[in-house]
Amino acid sequence: MAATDGTDADLVTVSGLRLPAGALSWRFSRSSGPGGQHVNTSDSRVELLADLSRLEGPETVVERVRAALGSPRVVSAGERSQLQNRLAARRRLAERIERAASVPARRRPTRPTRSSVERRLEDKHRLTERKAARRPLGED
Repeated sequence: MAATDGTDADLVTVSGLRLPAGALSWRFSRSSGPGGQHVNTSDSRVELLADLSRLEGPETVVERVRAALGSPRVVSAGERSQLQNRLAARRRLAERIERAASVPARRRPTRPTRSSVERRLEDKHRLTERKAARRPLGED
């Protein structure tokens, strides 16, 4: 019987990466989160493990995600129901994959301003004078 809640569907990210449902494995356990006595009897804590070797998409992006995440494990226990925790875990995994897939912005090298160079040199000169003042006379 297939679930209609979307937790057993393929995971598709915004950037077009696709992780088949078979690559996701779920583990459930008792949660220590909200729910009162309910948490003592139900397995609402969710642990989602993803097999990124089955990730589909552009090869360069897939390699970047695999290198960044390795074997991702997402845990969700903040909700009272297992279904809500499953949806939260899927959402969190998709966000982690998205972050890993994005290309980091390259730093544009800049030159220090003239005033910052002058301040650095003045501080350096002041420190040199302070240390020279500590030395006994005749030790230059």
